Amino acid sequence: MNALKKLFGGNTRQFGMIFALVALIVFFQITTEGRTLTPGNVINLFNGNSYILILAIGMVLVIIAGHIDLSVGSVAAFVGVTVALAIRDWGIPWYAGVLLGLLLGALIGAWQGLWTAYVGIPAFIVTLAGMLLFRGFNQFVGKSNTIPVPSDFQYLGSGYLPEVGPNLGYNNLTLLIGLAAVAFVIFSEIRRRRTAIALGAEVPETWVVILKLVLICGAILYATYLFATGRPGTSFPIPGLILAVLVLIYGFISSKTVVGRHIYAVGGNRHAAELSGVQSKKVNFLVMMNMSILAGLAGMIFVGRSTASGPFDGVGWELDAIAAVFIGGAAVTGGVGTVIGSIIGGLVMAVLNNGLQLLGVGADLTQIIKGLVLLIAVAFDVYNKTQGKKSIIGLLTRNFNRPSGSGPSNPNQPDEVTSTKETIAREA
Repeated sequence: MNALKKLFGGNTRQFGMIFALVALIVFFQITTEGRTLTPGNVINLFNGNSYILILAIGMVLVIIAGHIDLSVGSVAAFVGVTVALAIRDWGIPWYAGVLLGLLLGALIGAWQGLWTAYVGIPAFIVTLAGMLLFRGFNQFVGKSNTIPVPSDFQYLGSGYLPEVGPNLGYNNLTLLIGLAAVAFVIFSEIRRRRTAIALGAEVPETWVVILKLVLICGAILYATYLFATGRPGTSFPIPGLILAVLVLIYGFISSKTVVGRHIYAVGGNRHAAELSGVQSKKVNFLVMMNMSILAGLAGMIFVGRSTASGPFDGVGWELDAIAAVFIGGAAVTGGVGTVIGSIIGGLVMAVLNNGLQLLGVGADLTQIIKGLVLLIAVAFDVYNKTQGKKSIIGLLTRNFNRPSGSGPSNPNQPDEVTSTKETIAREA
């Protein structure tokens, strides 16, 4: 028991969603007679849920800032149909279509950010109007028809890393990415430990660090094996690669940059942040714009996977993204949440949905179970906070992208954020 506390840094009752995710995988692996952790199923799981996880990355920043965005599904659908029409009718290349979609998402985000940040209308109302507005635009522009996209564009949502080098029975690029991820994890941990020692801070025992690295690297290598041994022609999916890049970028932005600190500060206490010199209107504008850009990207990935844009694309996506964020430990009141926590929450919902489908559970019962999981997960985390205990997800993700020895922190958010207002005051 003490060993587990040292390894995970907290009470054994609060290991949280990472253990829930592992438990779900083990449960479905047993009950589906080994069908859950097959290469084909794991690849399909990532392909089928990557667009929701991308939405969760943007949504967590919106919720941290104290807002909510109900329009992401409609925005994704509108961007998807517009890009599909542009490629078909204007004859533009696929990469120009992607740029067009990102630009359109930025314009939509600027529109909603303007009303939220500078006019002062709550984001809930603005994005509720946006949900209706852009759903209507989707059906008006597409005339409620299905619009196919070319194979080059389909690669964005359903492509795989190509085969290169000698034939070893595995996808070589997937193996290289897996080994690079392992090297990155080991290097980051060693650097974090050296930084902590140089600062004179307390560091975990060596065996704890080694065991932690073995568990993390073992999981990465096993996942790499599954992706690299799929049926011929498959490997690590392109949507998964895009998702991984976005997690790294937004994890760094949220925990290591001034912009990220300002987002947490505005969500935690907007008035205090403004007194410290934070431009809250600019922060709110940026998070709303960023959300719509990622919604546009998610919409294009979905269209690529579906091979066509349809009138019912994006329905309910905002609810899945919001559920992923709250299961991942974000607070309804803002100021709390992490990118990696939202990805964990999204994977919990994805594995749950996938496992229930493999078991042949009906859509009605699946929705009931998913709703109960969301309610219980958030209620348990809220209970821990009201009892003065550490947040589950905050406990598990507090060391993500953070050097050790940087001092005590609020476990509900990255350590840099804990002293945001003090840091801004000193800089001012």
